[in-house]
Amino acid sequence: MILLVGSISAPLLLSFDRKVQYYKNLKYIFPAIIVTAIIFWVWDIRFVEAQIWSFNQEYTIGVNLIGMPIEEWLFFIVVPYCCMFIYEVLKYYLQKYQFAHIFKSLSVLLIAVFALVSYFFRHQDYTFLTFLFSALYLSYTLIRNKFTPYITKFYFAFLVSLIPFLVVNGILTSLPVVKYNSVHILNIRIINIPIEDFSYLFLLLLMVTTIYETLKESRHY
Repeated sequence: MILLVGSISAPLLLSFDRKVQYYKNLKYIFPAIIVTAIIFWVWDIRFVEAQIWSFNQEYTIGVNLIGMPIEEWLFFIVVPYCCMFIYEVLKYYLQKYQFAHIFKSLSVLLIAVFALVSYFFRHQDYTFLTFLFSALYLSYTLIRNKFTPYITKFYFAFLVSLIPFLVVNGILTSLPVVKYNSVHILNIRIINIPIEDFSYLFLLLLMVTTIYETLKESRHY
């Protein structure tokens, strides 16, 4: 809970910055976060039931809902909120930087890598599913071909988000707050973080960003 509060404090306080004006887009950001959170909540619940990962109650406040600590539920609200704040800040301050062709080519390469990893390690459930879903959703995003104006800032935001991700997730996996079943992962770790978590973050941020930009473009409300 301390990590969640610490993570969201700065983005929350800076949401009313006059230049970025993050608060003006909250009517699109919150629905995008909730839709994405529902998908990841279901995923999380199923993984807990399958004992693919579990939570150390020593580091939570002890309030559980459907087998998961309340902090885990809040995680999928707080992290996307913070990442979208980074995304909007970069959109404002790096407006003139556009490398759509480069990042679309990178996306094709990532799809191939994600697909190959999911295939060759299909017996590790977390590895298989996170890389498979990342490959499928990134493919859908490219085929739909409406994300080109935003793809540069998405990749910038993902790279910047890796900095707090390494700190927060590094703490969560080192204590550990979250414990992974070694049978279901590759057991390749960066600062004790399973390599699968990087794909997981990529998918989470991509889903929130694409839904947000779709809602914003439609302007039905």
